[in-house]
Amino acid sequence: MEPQKPKNKKAGKSKRGKRIIKRILLFLLMIVLLGGIGVFAYARLQQEYTTTYQEYTATTGTISNSLSFSGTLQVINNTTYTASSAATVRAVHVSAGQDVREGDLLLRLSNGQSIQAEFDGRVNQLSVEAGEKVSSGSDLVQVVDFTHMKVSIRVDEYDISDVHVGDACRVTTTATENVFDSSIADINYISSSTGSVAYYTATAYVDVSSGVYPGMQVTVTVPQQEAANVVVLREDALSFSDDNRAFVYTQNADGSMAETYVTTGVSNGNYVEIKAGLNAGDRVYTEVQTETQNSVASLLTSLFSQQRINGAGGTRNNGTNSTRTNPNGSGFGGGTTTRQNAPGGTAPGGNGGGR
Repeated sequence: MEPQKPKNKKAGKSKRGKRIIKRILLFLLMIVLLGGIGVFAYARLQQEYTTTYQEYTATTGTISNSLSFSGTLQVINNTTYTASSAATVRAVHVSAGQDVREGDLLLRLSNGQSIQAEFDGRVNQLSVEAGEKVSSGSDLVQVVDFTHMKVSIRVDEYDISDVHVGDACRVTTTATENVFDSSIADINYISSSTGSVAYYTATAYVDVSSGVYPGMQVTVTVPQQEAANVVVLREDALSFSDDNRAFVYTQNADGSMAETYVTTGVSNGNYVEIKAGLNAGDRVYTEVQTETQNSVASLLTSLFSQQRINGAGGTRNNGTNSTRTNPNGSGFGGGTTTRQNAPGGTAPGGNGGGR
């Protein structure tokens, strides 16, 4: 029996030491990874706001507002002449589409009946011809006045106090876009109700041109207020204080922004009259806040972005951040400048100007 070799105690201790070191390193690495993920998650939740400014320019102009209503054109004079008794058509003096004057002879019957136009108009339909026999009550000829028409509009209870007999109005055909001046001739104050709202009927008479016919849809516009040659500004440029006072941001000499209170007048929903506080040519600004990721989150995003090569799914990485500002809108003024969380900010400028 061979004697046993003595164990190498030194080698055993070395292996155990290496295993302990590996465990410690893995533990520390896990702490670092978990800490990094925690910081990254916190940073993702913490957002900064970049303040940008939309620029507008005050200008001089005329502004007005109005009430608008829908309606349809209706004829005023429209007569269909009929036979008073059975007879034969002796003579026809007009043709379909012919314009006639009041008193013009249209046709004659064998029973002695003579048909004359009762008003200026046009022969819209001719139902008989010479020599034809007709019975009592038969349609003979229709004359319509296509020049003088009327339009009736429904005015609800909220607007009726702003519409009066004699008010000037403008009638615009929807299909042909013809525009005709008129006035409110009559208002029926006996209401008709739709649901919980009361409506009243107002009537306007309008002289139309050729190509405009009864039944066409129209818009009747009743002007309310007008201010001519005044300082005008886009309503989007206005801000309001807690007590509902209107103000705009103006630029100080050092580039910082100041609240300038203004007095407003006539508004049409897009532009507003500025009675005091601004002059034509003044540039004003509105604040626009855009949410952006903070610097810590950006750093961790770049650190944790991954690119997978030779694997399914292609390339994956986190995109860069960008600040978005409102584009120039239509109207007076435009342009944007960015101030990024610094006292006083960057002086706005460029791209201004009104129309």
